[in-house]
Amino acid sequence: MFTGIVEEVGTVDALGSGRLAIRCRSILDDVAVGDSVSVNGACLTATEVTADGFAADVMGETLARTALGDLEPGSAVNLERALRADARLGGHLVQGHVDAVAEVLALEPRPQWTVMTIGLPERLTAYVVEKGSITVDGTSLTVMSAGEGTFAVGLIPHTLAVTVLGRRRVGDRVNLEVDVIAKYVERLIRGGIGSPYTESAPAAAVESPPSVSEGP
Repeated sequence: MFTGIVEEVGTVDALGSGRLAIRCRSILDDVAVGDSVSVNGACLTATEVTADGFAADVMGETLARTALGDLEPGSAVNLERALRADARLGGHLVQGHVDAVAEVLALEPRPQWTVMTIGLPERLTAYVVEKGSITVDGTSLTVMSAGEGTFAVGLIPHTLAVTVLGRRRVGDRVNLEVDVIAKYVERLIRGGIGSPYTESAPAAAVESPPSVSEGP
């Protein structure tokens, strides 16, 4: 589990033969073999840790269903270690399970921020709402607006400076993960499962309060 708060921008050292090697520094303080690391929003398992980076095994399925397949040596990537139970949840609950790959459609620089418009696959439309949360390349963002086939997010200068989103250009592909809570709510509703907190208690289980009499 992650929060979508990027800790470091690393650099791809090598990608091939089912292995992704990344150069980084900051996150290595407590990363060990077997730990989960979010790489541009995709949860990968560290299989090797060195003094200047780590490597992860990457399945063909992962490369095909995420934008990690677009990476090449020298590419910048967002990195985040798995959330500790005693840490602040600075963004929102992020699983590192990429739901779709979408294209950056427009970038609109404004005086204090930049608006990025991204394509929205139809199957994800129900999960993306104005002022809701979404993860773009592993970065937790608030949806500014959502329509048919697109959504927009606002990127402050800090976000542009400390994540790979500041390097994205129109036509680039990005990893998307929608809010997992919305998925669970939809599943419960579609399954027609009643809530035990709203169902009426059986009549036999309801006891009348003792009567109070005045006088003898």
